[in-house]
Amino acid sequence: MFGIKFLRDIFGEAVALDLGTVNTLAAIRGRGIVLREPSAVAVSTGSEREILELGDRAMQMLGRTPGQITVSYPMRDGVIADMALAEAMIRFTITEALGRKAGPVGIRLGLCLPLCVNDIERRALMEAAKNAGARDMIVLNEALAAAIGAGLPVSDPVGNMVVDIGGGTTDSAVVVLGGIACHKSVRTGGTHIDKAIVEYIAREYKLSIGERTAEQIKLTLGSALMGGDEHMEVRGRSMDTGLPQSIVVGQGEISYAIIKPVRRIVGAIKDTLAETPPELAGDIYTNGITLTGGGAMLDGLAEYVSRETQMEVRVADEAENCVVLGALKALDIKDRIDCIQDGELTA
Repeated sequence: MFGIKFLRDIFGEAVALDLGTVNTLAAIRGRGIVLREPSAVAVSTGSEREILELGDRAMQMLGRTPGQITVSYPMRDGVIADMALAEAMIRFTITEALGRKAGPVGIRLGLCLPLCVNDIERRALMEAAKNAGARDMIVLNEALAAAIGAGLPVSDPVGNMVVDIGGGTTDSAVVVLGGIACHKSVRTGGTHIDKAIVEYIAREYKLSIGERTAEQIKLTLGSALMGGDEHMEVRGRSMDTGLPQSIVVGQGEISYAIIKPVRRIVGAIKDTLAETPPELAGDIYTNGITLTGGGAMLDGLAEYVSRETQMEVRVADEAENCVVLGALKALDIKDRIDCIQDGELTA
């Protein structure tokens, strides 16, 4: 007998959404990741605020907009900075991912949120997702979704540790039996490493650089380990003359510039380990620590964490995609369980 659930399976879509500080990702069952857009919204600052562009098109306006237009971010340091913009970003992402608005059958949505999002914000974002066409929904903590996406056996009675390093937050968690046994969340991530680079260049060279330049420096020269022989030309605006200027910076000094945010990330990992029950701590010592998120790609970070914790540390495959892929897998698991419970799946 064909029920509503069966119709949704046939005509609906299963969509996973990772609303991040820097980027928003969407994945669709059977197609994988279909969208990766900056979590940016261009808005007019007149008497009535109007959303002009979102995602890539908004980001292209950054630093190039007239005074009456600003580029804002719905999420800041892992928490919702502007609820209206966050809702608009969710609607935009679902529509762009599907290539159309959600149909009358709706979609099944896996929504990932940081551990530090409060209940009021969580309910508001769920309501926004429903308004965008989500009919069935699961909401996952990003750390749990990251563990699933990294292929860790989260349902087993064995502790596994995942550290998801995003743009605005780092979530360190021990997962066991499908839940989180203990965790630590700090508002430090890739954007804070970028900010440290901006501040260092301004302090040492009296040169003002933008966010994109700082990120490029991080990708080219950034390392959690001190030293290195690479160099890079950096262009910006002189803080003394106001004129364009270029300098050459080395890998060693950039490693020094970012050491504070790197140490805060490692501190969160150590705090989580200190709160882990002894039996689970033994599991983690055996299984090691898994790093996910875009921040996990920082050169030398896994080696630095291993040195500080005296444990094996690995960077997950497709580290920057683990959260959204984990949410998609969670939707698959939920749908199989629902089918069994509804008597629609027989062996």
